[in-house]
Amino acid sequence: MSIRDERKQQSRQALLDAALALSTSGRSFSSISLREIARHVGLVPTAFYRHFQDMNELGLELVDQVAMHLKGILHQLGQAYIYQPNTKTQISLDLFFQAVEHHPEPWVFMIAERWGGSEVIRHAITREITFLIEDLANDLGQVETVQHIRNLQDLQVLSNILINLSFTWAMTWMDINRQYQGPERSAQQNQFKLQTITQVHLIFRGISNWDPVKQ
Repeated sequence: MSIRDERKQQSRQALLDAALALSTSGRSFSSISLREIARHVGLVPTAFYRHFQDMNELGLELVDQVAMHLKGILHQLGQAYIYQPNTKTQISLDLFFQAVEHHPEPWVFMIAERWGGSEVIRHAITREITFLIEDLANDLGQVETVQHIRNLQDLQVLSNILINLSFTWAMTWMDINRQYQGPERSAQQNQFKLQTITQVHLIFRGISNWDPVKQ
């Protein structure tokens, strides 16, 4: 890659980063103008069009980047679903919450814009969440405790529950960090971790006793 191409890629990424920062600071993506984004990174508005045709194109690429980030985190969390012993579940969830704490913006964006004002972004997020559900359902099909479930739709229902729980967990974790400080924050975090571990174990205990034939 030439220096010129590298600088162009850096400017393109700077616009995406600016859009993410602005849309997770209490604003919706649909309320942000390309002028604001360009100004945020020190570019003139016309420079925006060297990288994106319009805000929709930028938004779609932003969804792709955010989804890739979350896919990596959720794959890590998937270890908690696949390996059920308490230690493995706790370690996986600890890593999940650390990831949310270090990079909350992708979660804020996905959660807020999932039902936000931009129809284009909503549809793109719905598509990406469907992919996440399908990927996890395929992984779950390899788990010993759920191999008695042959119906792909049942696996997708389970995956849907777990994916949506992960969004709830991320949102609750961020709320705890906003609302509490010091020892009280730690106490709230520990209590919430225990709750999430219990949820995972309850779900899989129910699944292990699930009889698709009788349902």
